[in-house]
Amino acid sequence: MTRFDVVVLAGGAAQRLGGVDKPGVSVGGRALLDRVLLACREADRAVVVGGRRATSRPVVWAREEPPGSGPLAALSAGLRHVEADTVVVLSGDLPFLGDGSVRKLVEALAGSSAEGVLSVDPDGRDQPLVAAYRTEPLRREIALLAAEHGNLIGLPLRLLMNELNLVRIPAGPLASFDCDTWEDIAAARARIREHGNVLDEWITAVKDELGIDLEVDTGVLLDLARDAAHGVARPAAPLTTFLVGYAAAKAAGSNPGAVADAVADAARKAAALADRWANEAGDGDGPRTGSGAGAP
Repeated sequence: MTRFDVVVLAGGAAQRLGGVDKPGVSVGGRALLDRVLLACREADRAVVVGGRRATSRPVVWAREEPPGSGPLAALSAGLRHVEADTVVVLSGDLPFLGDGSVRKLVEALAGSSAEGVLSVDPDGRDQPLVAAYRTEPLRREIALLAAEHGNLIGLPLRLLMNELNLVRIPAGPLASFDCDTWEDIAAARARIREHGNVLDEWITAVKDELGIDLEVDTGVLLDLARDAAHGVARPAAPLTTFLVGYAAAKAAGSNPGAVADAVADAARKAAALADRWANEAGDGDGPRTGSGAGAP
């Protein structure tokens, strides 16, 4: 895959949120900024333009001068720290952006002669802060705009978009959904708790919190927990899955790539044990012994 850096614009006054630090607002137990950074885990370097705060990954901090002078000035400040030929530019309030959407932007740019690839939301609106650009054309046009207007303070991003050769692609479902109001944040929080989303959201949040980067077949673990709960006792479910994780980590040692296979192997053994346990319970006292055993 093409190497890229990312610039996340995480400043602004958030006036529609009453001046609250919007990138720090929690959605699904994680700050909005951390959710965006997680979607960019394949980036070589992450540059965040805004006030310093704790983040889930190391970042380079930048700040437009003066603070609050607009998105074009913020982008210019972030670009000073970009080293890759391709840069993904994002706002810091995208709760549903995934790494697949970021990868799609980078690959679309690599496969074209364009200077940038913009996401287009379901209403047909350009999203210049959900986009990938070639770094040098972006710097060139920003420098020209600064020379033309004297500075970048208060200039809208559309002036920059008008000067670049762009390709537009549809945004993935909810990839461009941003949180401008408390109503948006409430909607985002409600959505991740929906039945079809909550488990994936929770597992992703836990892995992020614990610093774990691996893919494990959650279906295998859920089936194991069900078998242990039904065949042994309800408290056996969480204890068994914990022991499977411990055994997998011990078996994989220092090889993270082997963890998924180790989990599957440990889960298979534990599930077989749960089946044997359940079968014994179904057999009652087992076959009778002595002279009466097997008598018609």
